[in-house]
Amino acid sequence: MAKLVGVDKWMFGATMLLILAGLLMVFSASAVVAEARYNSEFAFVGKQAIWAVLGVLMLLVLMRVDYNLYKSPRFIYSALCITTLLLVLVYFFPGSHNTHRWIRFGGFFTFQPSEISKIVTVLFLAWFLHTRLNEMNDWWHTLVRAAIVPLVFVVLVVRQPDLGTALVLAGVTAMMLFLAGMQWRYLVGGLLAGGACVAGLLYFVPWRWIRILAFLNPAADPQGAGFHINQSLIAVGSGGLTGVGYMDGIQKLFFLPEAHTDFIFANIAEELGFVGAIVIVALFVILGVRGLRTAFRSQDSFARLAAFGITTGILLQAFFNISVVLALVPTKGIPLPLISSGGTSLFCTLASIGILLNITRTVD
Repeated sequence: MAKLVGVDKWMFGATMLLILAGLLMVFSASAVVAEARYNSEFAFVGKQAIWAVLGVLMLLVLMRVDYNLYKSPRFIYSALCITTLLLVLVYFFPGSHNTHRWIRFGGFFTFQPSEISKIVTVLFLAWFLHTRLNEMNDWWHTLVRAAIVPLVFVVLVVRQPDLGTALVLAGVTAMMLFLAGMQWRYLVGGLLAGGACVAGLLYFVPWRWIRILAFLNPAADPQGAGFHINQSLIAVGSGGLTGVGYMDGIQKLFFLPEAHTDFIFANIAEELGFVGAIVIVALFVILGVRGLRTAFRSQDSFARLAAFGITTGILLQAFFNISVVLALVPTKGIPLPLISSGGTSLFCTLASIGILLNITRTVD
């Protein structure tokens, strides 16, 4: 067994700074809206702070729990069953904004099972593949069996509907299979098949196709389908080099939709400018570099795959979110990890980083 060392301080520090930045920016982006809706400017940031505390506590616990626990078939099968049950259970709860993504307990607690599916997918693939690294050419007994669980999760998440999270799950699955030794021809074949499915989900679902058209030409309908993109770009462009000042942004004042959730990076760019936006990106880069360093330095194949999956999952979400804000990809409902308002996302991301930090203890 590898000698235990201290946790990665760079990774831990970057995570804590991102949480702090997230709380500050959630308050800035939501205070006026919260006051108008709930007569309290702390309505959104208060809930986010509670989830942040719970998430940090979970991180501190999990970074001390030996990651070998997750190699147990009992743990993996239990996690798969519970996650699948929760992903199905969401359809029995009242929808919100024409979606079924949350399990609700009264009016005070909501939980989004698709966030759990990200962690469980990574741990399942790491467990399933780490003893089959020499069998990656066996497409039926290894590749197909490995892909079944992520595929079930993807289908259930797409049905919610939540195409953005489904794409993250599919992307992480593909990258973990490739890291484990899957041949290029299978990767290319999977990408072509997946691309065809995504194209169908975009073209044959009217509201998604409208988003694609708005992405290609936002000026065609600036008050309708192109509203999100235009307001986001106005916010980003208004920030300049150093921003208009913390709490002084204009676009969050009922112009930019979801300013404290999916489009919070636009508010960061407006208030803190290019400098502030780059600092946030740099913190994600530090988190990513240290996570990948952990993955590639680990001597344990399970730890290597798990660390890689957790890290790439966070980076892929951040990439998608920032790309949406900058109008580089069509609008998707993907939060910015550790920053956007959303308790389940914050808690589950911190839990996954706790597992990652535990793995860093075995890497010099």
